[in-house]
Amino acid sequence: MSAPHAHGRGPGTETGAASGESGEAPIAFWERRYSGAEPIWSGRVNATLAAAVGDLAPGTALDLGCGEGGDVRWLASRGWRAVGIELSPTAVARAEAAAVEAGLGVDRARFVVADLGEWAGDPAGIDGGEARGFDLVTASFFQSPVELPRDRILRAAAGRVATGGHLVLVSHAAAPSWAPGHGGDFPSPASELAMLDPAPDDWGTVTAEVRTRAITGPDGEPATLDDTVVVLRRR
Repeated sequence: MSAPHAHGRGPGTETGAASGESGEAPIAFWERRYSGAEPIWSGRVNATLAAAVGDLAPGTALDLGCGEGGDVRWLASRGWRAVGIELSPTAVARAEAAAVEAGLGVDRARFVVADLGEWAGDPAGIDGGEARGFDLVTASFFQSPVELPRDRILRAAAGRVATGGHLVLVSHAAAPSWAPGHGGDFPSPASELAMLDPAPDDWGTVTAEVRTRAITGPDGEPATLDDTVVVLRRR
């Protein structure tokens, strides 16, 4: 599920939180984004995520802000037992329907409608993961034009990674090449690591870099997107 704009797919945000630049509360904003007749994402896996985790042995996985579930379905198709959390009921309904169509049962691909701001305060009470956590926790393009307690959620995400497991963050590192002035601050590898502040005795850094990928722009022109990619492994 590749995000074409500087603010990517809809992550869960705090229900009832103050609205951001859109003038809407997060629940209303993301449900409106997903409430049209057609899906807003391609349904394909985010290519940067696929490259980051493609060599990992399957286990249990958690995807935060899963949107319409493309990454969860890809993980499930590769043998992972994956859970996706999303704020929008419409997005989750589409994710569940697509999983059924792909022949993936709830034991392989499961989706939860939840506020990730609340999840950060009680992760195990919402995501249903085993007490030891997940072998893989991912958050792709976890950026939002409305209020999102991003740092708090991602630090909670790190706490849900099992021993030997991985945390994978993929973020927009810059505005798209066709809209260089779009957006504001973007996460860098250094800022992501500073935010997570992983203890060296507990975590090893596998990847912390910006990757550029070639895509087709909105008018059919060749374009590029820069992604910040951070992969940590719990020792």
